[in-house]
Amino acid sequence: MHVDEVTVRRIAHLARIKITDEEAAGLESELSAILDWVEQLDEVDTATVEPMTRVVAISLKQREDVVNDGEKADEIVSNAPMSENDLFVVPKIVE
Repeated sequence: MHVDEVTVRRIAHLARIKITDEEAAGLESELSAILDWVEQLDEVDTATVEPMTRVVAISLKQREDVVNDGEKADEIVSNAPMSENDLFVVPKIVE
């Protein structure tokens, strides 16, 4: 796939990168080579390959989804400047 100078300048503009005329000419060939390499991936038959999330198949440790307060309410609010009934007390800011 060939990338022309207009496309290179548009990509640079979108990426907020300032490039010179010499850099634009060099990037044409570099981007074209990269896209040619990516096109080679289309030749690989992946119809029988299952999608995967990691290289090694492992199952994650699971725990029960239980709602609790952690039984640390006193410890959590102990450093608060003001607290009441294990809750943080903050000054009123909306009138």
